[in-house]
Amino acid sequence: MALLTLWNILSVLSIICLLITFFIGKNAVWGTLTLGVIIAIVVLLIGKFRGVGYDWDLFKHIIVISVLAGALFEILGRLSKIKKK
Repeated sequence: MALLTLWNILSVLSIICLLITFFIGKNAVWGTLTLGVIIAIVVLLIGKFRGVGYDWDLFKHIIVISVLAGALFEILGRLSKIKKK
């Protein structure tokens, strides 16, 4: 049952969020994904230079968290627009 781990479930949710928001245009999901990739690359390089090596699970976790945070920001932004109307 290793397929039903928390990180795998969150990874599937983040992929679904990316697919849903693909045709919207500029939005928080893709913005935080870009920021997450930059942060993950910096963290990987720091780990490499410290002699620890590349931690690809950490890379995946940073990307998943950034996409889900962007989805949360996008939902909150849309809810605030609805509330203002």
